[in-house]
Amino acid sequence: MSSKASVENFITQKNIAIVGISRSGQKFGNTINKELRKKGYNTFPINPNTDTIDGRPCYKNLSSLPEKAGGVIICVPPSQTEGVVKEAHKNGITHIWMQQGAESETAISYCLQNDIDYVAGECILMFAEPVGFGHKLHRWIWGLLGKLPK
Repeated sequence: MSSKASVENFITQKNIAIVGISRSGQKFGNTINKELRKKGYNTFPINPNTDTIDGRPCYKNLSSLPEKAGGVIICVPPSQTEGVVKEAHKNGITHIWMQQGAESETAISYCLQNDIDYVAGECILMFAEPVGFGHKLHRWIWGLLGKLPK
């Protein structure tokens, strides 16, 4: 389980890369990108197959960012997550968020072995303020069930 401190450390980062943005705009990574921008975050969408997303620059990989990201949100299949974590580490990104469905044991092990602060299996939109009604309700229910990071 991810720690509350790791969640809090991540959401204080203002420059966030998002790996797993789709060209169609239909994936959850795209929703995260739009919502975080509304909340005042500077986001860097990552997709190696396009140059723009929603009229904004899209980057091929973490190495091609115009400035350093403080954190990266990963929204790709678990089989790709460890590679993204290794690339983030290579680029000095020390805060990793493996969105629900992207987490992998090998990526988590890599984070632990390399002192990388990570969150796994949580939804960023439940924690990045201001939290919308639906995610706030979800967070409240998870709190009742004892499923929130401690």
